[in-house]
Amino acid sequence: LWVEHAMPRGVALVAVGGYGRGQLFPHSDVDVLILLPAGVDPAPSAQIGRFLAALWDVGLEVGHAVRSVDDCEREMSGDVTVRTSLLENRLLAGSRKLHASFRERFAAALDPRAFHEAKVLEQQQRHLKYHDAAYNLEPNVKESPGGLRDLHTVIWIARAAGLGRTWQELAAHGLFTPSEALAVAAAERFVGGLRVRLHLLAGRREDRLIFDLQTTLA
Repeated sequence: LWVEHAMPRGVALVAVGGYGRGQLFPHSDVDVLILLPAGVDPAPSAQIGRFLAALWDVGLEVGHAVRSVDDCEREMSGDVTVRTSLLENRLLAGSRKLHASFRERFAAALDPRAFHEAKVLEQQQRHLKYHDAAYNLEPNVKESPGGLRDLHTVIWIARAAGLGRTWQELAAHGLFTPSEALAVAAAERFVGGLRVRLHLLAGRREDRLIFDLQTTLA
């Protein structure tokens, strides 16, 4: 689709968030960043609009942003959610040079200590929202305490600090024992498998282990 719609030269299509991480669930959004060279105004770009419309037409639930590298740096400075999404980036198509420039600027602008503090606060607020209990009768397998988001948070903080992107890499840095890394990876696969099946059974994005689905899921 990128080639068919003759996207402008010098523009990059970047996967971010869970898509950038390479971990999508059946009804997850496909989050992409269309990265523009400096000085390009995205507003009149009919090509970008047609490209995004084509993604929606083929049935993808696309979350998108159209930004320059300067825009990305400005947005991430005041929003930890944007910083987190951009942390997991992967070039899909377009300019490798622009993507490399973005990665350099992002790494230079990211303060690991401030990111850690912001993510811990975000986690505390999320836990309060979900009653700060890991044993709810209908837990949210993504957001509740002990869910996937808690595991993601550990990896995000480690990645921002340059300590690794996988449980095995964290173990290599001495943050886990090898057996602990295997155990947490197995737990992530199990909870992730629950989320996949919840989406498939509900036919939509459903992250709660609701009573109506529990028997079928079991």
